[in-house]
Amino acid sequence: MSVPLLKIGVVLSTMAMITNWMSQTLPSLVGLNTTRLSAASGGTLDRSTGVLPTNPEESWQVYSSAQDSEGRCICTVVAPQQTMCSRDARTKQLRQLLEKVQNMSQSIEVLDRRTQRDLQYVEKMENQMKGLESKFKQVEESHKQHLARQFKAIKAKMDELRPLIPVLEEYKADAKLVLQFKEEVQNLTSVLNELQEEIGAYDYDELQSRVSNLEERLRACMQKLACGKLTGISDPVTVKTSGSRFGSWMTDPLAPEGDNRVWYMDGYHNNRFVREYKSMVDFMNTDNFTSHRLPHPWSGTGQVVYNGSIYFNKFQSHIIIRFDLKTETILKTRSLDYAGYNNMYHYAWGGHSDIDLMVDENGLWAVYATNQNAGNIVISKLDPVSLQILQTWNTSYPKRSAGEAFIICGTLYVTNGYSGGTKVHYAYQTNASTYEYIDIPFQNKYSHISMLDYNPKDRALYAWNNGHQTLYNVTLFHVIRSDEL
Repeated sequence: MSVPLLKIGVVLSTMAMITNWMSQTLPSLVGLNTTRLSAASGGTLDRSTGVLPTNPEESWQVYSSAQDSEGRCICTVVAPQQTMCSRDARTKQLRQLLEKVQNMSQSIEVLDRRTQRDLQYVEKMENQMKGLESKFKQVEESHKQHLARQFKAIKAKMDELRPLIPVLEEYKADAKLVLQFKEEVQNLTSVLNELQEEIGAYDYDELQSRVSNLEERLRACMQKLACGKLTGISDPVTVKTSGSRFGSWMTDPLAPEGDNRVWYMDGYHNNRFVREYKSMVDFMNTDNFTSHRLPHPWSGTGQVVYNGSIYFNKFQSHIIIRFDLKTETILKTRSLDYAGYNNMYHYAWGGHSDIDLMVDENGLWAVYATNQNAGNIVISKLDPVSLQILQTWNTSYPKRSAGEAFIICGTLYVTNGYSGGTKVHYAYQTNASTYEYIDIPFQNKYSHISMLDYNPKDRALYAWNNGHQTLYNVTLFHVIRSDEL
């Protein structure tokens, strides 16, 4: 039995007991039972089994008593024939008793109201308890789901990190190699200090040879540290918002120390004006620039500035032009034979992006497609002075399916799209003529990338994304083997 039912039972039982007491006690209190005083016996007690008194004119007569459906006492009495205004003792007692009954009735009503209020409170508490029980179940289920999601995320992260274990082992070997270099430098320093005290104790030519050899090994080590395999791309940093939906911007990776100029080219065709900003700070905060007019309009967004010259594809042709930005003269032009142009083999976003020029740690490159390679991407290494093709690699990746592409350390990386969700998912290694499918997240913040190029000096990707000029940092893993030094 629940708590509310217990309370209702107590209330009903109490009311029945009070009613029963009233029905049995009320006549005796006012002298309305079968007991009467006999005047003939001089005050002796006389009990009669009759209902009516011997003298109805002097006493009250109980005709009947009962309980109604609600448990209340109902008494039917016959009043004496004498006047109701008499102030006899029984009338006073009856009035007092009626007052007590009224007080008891009021108390019962108060008790009933309190009981109803308590019942409502208990029902409310019962509903709240049920609600809490439901919430506890939801929290328990949510906790299980949360733990499952966390476990799944941790497992995915472990699967992502597991291939890096061999790379970390290589890093341990690299650290030992650097420590070996450090010890050799310390030994040479010690020898030089001793030479200051004892001239001629060592062969100077032999010492010089050891120093030169160590210097060459350190230079080779630093060169290899500059390259590596792409493993991550940071979130973008928006440098500026300007220009149209399409365009390109860049800095010169071979610029001398202190030359921090930024080059800016708005649009992908029918334009020949290049903006020069003195520094990245000027580019971000001002519109002060110098304008350079090219002899021909460019095509696409694959231009690049390299060692003081700008390299671009002449509009509606497969001709590459090298233009000196200082003298504003054409230094070299060369036709890229069989390369598609004029939107024949563009990137997925279009925009006459048939020929894409790039630079990395190894020099100047051209990425395009040909009929001979069925419209798939072709990679050519170019001589930056003569623009001659030094070597060519044919891939099996359709150029029209590529969102954008860039080269790092001789490896071409291709994105799967240019809008919406984007990732780097194809890599071609020119040093081994092999390819692989990868999965490197790439945040496409403004949903339309029309230019993506790597700068080996800054170790960063420059992007033009829907009228926003952005930068991405890259993470490279380096593997150095002692037998290569």
